[in-house]
Amino acid sequence: MARYIGPKTKISRKFGEPIFGPDRSFEKKNYPPGHHGQNKRRQKKSEYAIQLMEKQKAKYLYGILEKQFKNLFEKASRSKGITGEVLLQLCESRLDNLVYRMGIAPSRSAARQLVSHQHILVNGEICNIPSRIIKISETVGVREKSKSLSSIESSLQNTTTHEWITWNIDKMEGVLNTLPQREQIPENIKEQLIVELYSK
Repeated sequence: MARYIGPKTKISRKFGEPIFGPDRSFEKKNYPPGHHGQNKRRQKKSEYAIQLMEKQKAKYLYGILEKQFKNLFEKASRSKGITGEVLLQLCESRLDNLVYRMGIAPSRSAARQLVSHQHILVNGEICNIPSRIIKISETVGVREKSKSLSSIESSLQNTTTHEWITWNIDKMEGVLNTLPQREQIPENIKEQLIVELYSK
């Protein structure tokens, strides 16, 4: 399973926000990485650099590598609707992201691990493909044998409800009711910059 396994705090410092979740190291050093750190004079970025940074931020946030991300963009550009919004909807519809959104895992990387280790069911069957796009009305749940895992139980104590997902705590399963609207997606991403970058 291809994924980013490099230093996470350094990447968060590059973008100026904890994109991998709560990070104590980032809170201590919330300035750009490098030898000069806080004293480094910020150069004015070009339009291309700003667009590239936004694409990289989205890729790191959702844990998607370049080839997968480009495929999602091409799929979004062929779809009806606003390309940038459809791109984010596709990212939000990934199985690993939904496991995270439902509160089954505390982060997307933890969600990918649960999926790849066969702890997650889709429509009642085991699915170990984190990148699978979940369709409206499909069910995502926890495998019966995995419901007692301490990591899942502790994560479910901090569940945040989302309007586009119905979550049943007793069955430990959720349903994707509809695709989220842009204002319902909490991620700080300027998707139009990504569209402009790929459209060049």
